[in-house]
Amino acid sequence: MSVRIDIAGLPQERIVFEASPLAELGLALHALAEPGHHPGLHGWATATAASLKPDLADRLCEADFLWRTTFSDIFMAFAGLPGGSGRPGATLAEELDVLDRVPDERFVDAALEFTCSHSYDVGKPSPLIDPDRRAQVMELAATRGPQQVDFARRLLTDPADVRAWLRRLLEDCDEAFFADTWRRVQGQLVADARHKTELLRHKGLPEAVAAVSPALSVDDDRRRLTVDKLAHGTTTAVDPAVGPGLVFIPSHFGWPHLLALHAPGWRPVVQYPVSAGELPAPPVELLERRLEALSHPIRLRICRNIARSPYTTGELAYALGISAPEVSRHLAVLKKAGLISTRRRGRYVLHQLDVTVVARLGSDFLEGILR
Repeated sequence: MSVRIDIAGLPQERIVFEASPLAELGLALHALAEPGHHPGLHGWATATAASLKPDLADRLCEADFLWRTTFSDIFMAFAGLPGGSGRPGATLAEELDVLDRVPDERFVDAALEFTCSHSYDVGKPSPLIDPDRRAQVMELAATRGPQQVDFARRLLTDPADVRAWLRRLLEDCDEAFFADTWRRVQGQLVADARHKTELLRHKGLPEAVAAVSPALSVDDDRRRLTVDKLAHGTTTAVDPAVGPGLVFIPSHFGWPHLLALHAPGWRPVVQYPVSAGELPAPPVELLERRLEALSHPIRLRICRNIARSPYTTGELAYALGISAPEVSRHLAVLKKAGLISTRRRGRYVLHQLDVTVVARLGSDFLEGILR
């Protein structure tokens, strides 16, 4: 599973690295709503939440589905404005002005992504003009509770009023905390964008992409950019209706999230964290392989043994009461998933669990097999 962006024939000068205050505000709001996703930001989130006035805190709760469970594309409005530059603005006010100019149908689709994510990259008619889609949106909103139903109804009935309400909310966030936060992180983001631009100019797209994230790759003939995610989608950076272009946005608040805007009719955007964990996350395919390898009860019992000390195949067969060939088949699965290491001692081959790798999958699992 991955998001693939067609870049065949895309001129290098149409690939842009720039900071976006509106996109960064969106991720800052996400970090406030989901501090568990961002352990490195607990101090900032706690202090910021404590300083919010009750009225602003209540209004943020009303709209948090725009950034809590899904990251709405309204925070990258520059990519969805027909005829626009396709690049972020220099200030939050400038980007909010761009958001005001996004057509109602497109704004409504982006704001309702929390109920329509399953059809995100299909390009269905807007619920503003399609009765069937409107009914579907209201039905899906009902599963999220009365607050989402009220928001969806207001948005479909009077989008201008909701848009004005949302702009005031974001402006109040800027006054309350984001202006100071942006002044603190802007230099870091601008410097990172400048560095990636220089890599692109002097060493090419593959080198620049590799510096962005190990989850990004460009195929050998430079026709496709792949974003390794547990999601599926396709888009193009050379849509004649939109204009050629691909935008990369650095984020201070992003880790561990790597966002890829791939909605039809929008310019593709990749928002990436400038700071990451100590170790890069493995490819999604490898993560799936590891979880599958650990889902078998015999392999769990093998892990329990070899987590404590190295075992030979024969020792494991004796301990588990199964045949040596069966143990070998299970060990092969674990080894392919990168979960065990082997070393030779004379004529014996010893197998041992790589505790460091397993620990990154979850402390509960590690504690369970070591208990």
